[in-house]
Amino acid sequence: MTAADVLPPASGPGDANQSPTAAPRSGSFWGDVLRRLRRNPAAWAGAVVVGIFVLVALLAPWLAPYPELSSPGREFLRPTALPGIGELAQFPLGIDRFGGDVVSKLIWGARASLVIGIVSTMFGLLGGMVLGAIAGAFGGWVDTLIMRVVDILLSVPHLLLAVSIAAILGRTPLAVMIAIGVAQIPIFARLLRSSMLQQRESDYVLAARTLGLGTGRITMTHLLPNSVGPVIVQGTLTLATAVIDAAALSFLGLGGGRPETAEWGRMLTYAQTELAIAPHLAFLPGICIMITALGFTLLGESLREAMDPRTRKR
Repeated sequence: MTAADVLPPASGPGDANQSPTAAPRSGSFWGDVLRRLRRNPAAWAGAVVVGIFVLVALLAPWLAPYPELSSPGREFLRPTALPGIGELAQFPLGIDRFGGDVVSKLIWGARASLVIGIVSTMFGLLGGMVLGAIAGAFGGWVDTLIMRVVDILLSVPHLLLAVSIAAILGRTPLAVMIAIGVAQIPIFARLLRSSMLQQRESDYVLAARTLGLGTGRITMTHLLPNSVGPVIVQGTLTLATAVIDAAALSFLGLGGGRPETAEWGRMLTYAQTELAIAPHLAFLPGICIMITALGFTLLGESLREAMDPRTRKR
């Protein structure tokens, strides 16, 4: 008897619901995931939203009417009023307190905000997955040691931990990304470890151990593919939080850069003092953050359904 006769494919135990007379589906696990994503309208909606913002970020130098740090509307600044939406033909969405074009700031802010959100989340995701996979695969004293370190990090408020790390590393955007990413590692580590512990006692894992497969092979070919879905969904949900955390660190002076730097979170911070006379300065970047987060969430939720054999649609 070979491993192929006992072990299920990498898609996991969800295939047990198929009819025994049904013909087996051809193709790899990831090919099956892509096929299911193409049939999911929510995945298409999320991909379109994410794709638009990624294109805006990449094409910002050509799409933005003005350079990132320019102040073309400085001559229109007034102590108690700011030109709003539609009041000036050359500035369709008005200007901010620094005289910057809001349209240009939103376009350039897409690049800055997405870089901070994606890089910091990927850093936290990879770090958390490494710790969670080690703890979930080996168990015992290894699991206990890693989880106690994770518990210590979780006992510190998320933002306070990020502030402390950023203050130590210095006032730079890179320090902000690392700080936010480190603060997210415990969340991903605990989530992946919990998902892997649920899978460790599954029949296909016990069959793999009976056949003499090593821990590393079982982890990479069976446990991780069936445990990573919730982690990916959590990663999409933390993208918007990462942008907000970056804004908070910038407000405390830990993000570096100039006050007029275009970044959605920074725009929200400086718009607080202008809410009475120019509330659109807060609404517009907030809407951009909300839509971006929605796009990543739709795409991540669809990917979870496609990867998780217990919930994915057929």
